[in-house]
Amino acid sequence: MTPDVEFVDAATSIQDAAITMGELSVGALPIGSADDLQGIITDRDILFRVVAKGLPPSTIVADVMTARLFSCRQDDQIETALDLMGARNVRRLPVLDTDGRMVGIVTLSDLSRVLLLSSGVIKQALHDLTPVPV
Repeated sequence: MTPDVEFVDAATSIQDAAITMGELSVGALPIGSADDLQGIITDRDILFRVVAKGLPPSTIVADVMTARLFSCRQDDQIETALDLMGARNVRRLPVLDTDGRMVGIVTLSDLSRVLLLSSGVIKQALHDLTPVPV
């Protein structure tokens, strides 16, 4: 999970949201605040809902964001996040605490990193690639 999440306001222009994504090297920004999560804007939303339709960069985030969100809880198991992401075909899940406040985001990259590092196959491959001192 990535705990440091930058939010943007629903009235933010797509251009400003895209600039923020670039500056932060992220593919999505939650809309609203940790206490009032209104949606999410992703790089794919911008590509398909703005660029492909020829909308101007001044289009506001609220007009093209994904408002129907799926999320997981802070204490959910990794399998829960994987199942939800697979079933709903989403690449990012907001992580909520017990009060429903957004405390982070889980991405496919986060999950793949955890799964790869915990995999015995990967550990063995890294071991096999490590030169043995003579």
